[in-house]
Amino acid sequence: MDLLKADYVDTLGPLLSAEAAAEAPGAGVDAADLEQAVWVRLLESGRHAPDPAEPAEPARWLRRAVRAEARLARRRARREVPYGHRQHSPDGSTPAGPAAAAEPEDALLHGEENRALRSAVARLPGRCPELMKALLSPRDLTYREIAGELGISQGSLGPVRSRCLGCLRRMLAAEVAAPGLRGKER
Repeated sequence: MDLLKADYVDTLGPLLSAEAAAEAPGAGVDAADLEQAVWVRLLESGRHAPDPAEPAEPARWLRRAVRAEARLARRRARREVPYGHRQHSPDGSTPAGPAAAAEPEDALLHGEENRALRSAVARLPGRCPELMKALLSPRDLTYREIAGELGISQGSLGPVRSRCLGCLRRMLAAEVAAPGLRGKER
């Protein structure tokens, strides 16, 4: 089968464009890049390419190929770290040590983030400031120890923590610009 026939490209082109446009936002890639990856996959597949004699087969193969390429793009995006961005450890904090101190801007931003968080925690209502300080403590206290320090039951610690975090989230969202929408928003 000659994959470079103009009628084959003309037949699958609109379907590929539509499928790529539908999958690209969720994968976080450009639709044209997704299309190109599927065309390359088709050319590389050789004898495993769809059979043009069966009309449903090329469309089915094309849809599967677009979804597979979108999955690969999502996996690749999770593994890639853009050059020049601050690196975070798995717990969300910035790394400590000589690598962190290498950039004065990073140290300044990290300090400002910590001050903003401490300031917001101090403005929380009720017992929330004490609870949040205990949860953020470097001593890594257990729920039992926190409940003992604050004089509240261990069973009520979870709901109180949830309310405090919700309040903190609302306070910080009002102070910090919300990030742009991602994914399949319509």
